[in-house]
Amino acid sequence: MTTPTRSLPFYKADVFAEEPFGGNPVAVIPDATDLTEREFQQIAREMNLSETVFVVPPTDPAAIVKLRIFTPTQEIPFAGHPVIGTFFVLSSLQKFPLTQPVTRYVFECNIGLFPVELHVVDGQVDNVIMTQPKPQFLGTAESIQDLYEVSLALGVNKTAITETHLPIEVVSTGLPVAIVPVRTLTAVKSIRVDPAGIKEVCDKLGASGIMVFTPVTVEEWAHVHTRMFAAPIGVWEDPATGSASGALGAYLVKNGVVDVGPTTEVFMEQGYEIDRPSRITVQVFSDDDAIQEIKVGGQAVMVAEGKLLF
Repeated sequence: MTTPTRSLPFYKADVFAEEPFGGNPVAVIPDATDLTEREFQQIAREMNLSETVFVVPPTDPAAIVKLRIFTPTQEIPFAGHPVIGTFFVLSSLQKFPLTQPVTRYVFECNIGLFPVELHVVDGQVDNVIMTQPKPQFLGTAESIQDLYEVSLALGVNKTAITETHLPIEVVSTGLPVAIVPVRTLTAVKSIRVDPAGIKEVCDKLGASGIMVFTPVTVEEWAHVHTRMFAAPIGVWEDPATGSASGALGAYLVKNGVVDVGPTTEVFMEQGYEIDRPSRITVQVFSDDDAIQEIKVGGQAVMVAEGKLLF
């Protein structure tokens, strides 16, 4: 048996949750400076969460840190809940100063620099809001064959989609996601995905996953109920998806699903079908009938800390 010679601290947080065992878990390695490229992926696979974040020194002096984000199978350029969870962890470890009521920093990831707001109450971070890339609308799935393939991959009747009179559309605020409207909460809850079918549809549409939504919700505070399936990047079902929620917020505003103003705030619920209820807030800022900015925010709670021995 090989004796471990290295020790690496890690932390785990549940993101978009107000208490443990809800939201989307993320593993955070606060100091990944000395890891090799191979070790990044090995550790992410060992953690076996939808994402693991490795904090490394920034290459741009404007950024406070650089975040590298890995799924169990690959590195991805951007994601929402890992960023929010990482800043909760780093702030709890007092890695940087906090100023009430809002502390602002810039972080670096593989697609550039982005602002993050830490909302501080009694010296502790209560809420993290990140700015996402400006939305790109990458096309709609308009053919009967596309509709058939999407409904088959999700295990729902195609009329549950067509009766919404809304498009299946690929939108990106960092990662391209196929937005699929479904008429009823019952239909969304009854989804039984075919992972191979999800991957085929996503490959065809150029998407990293499928986000399903309905305006019928479990909670009174929510505007939409969502589910996210990301088989192409190794995630069966995601309990809370920041990047896709930003894309959905842009979709809802563009297609007039919600009341639209200069600032449109949308509350989303996710993860209920897998017993990890999540609350995500999306803000869409518009000007002259064009979306100018997307912000996604939420809370998080630390649930574990330890050391990797290898």
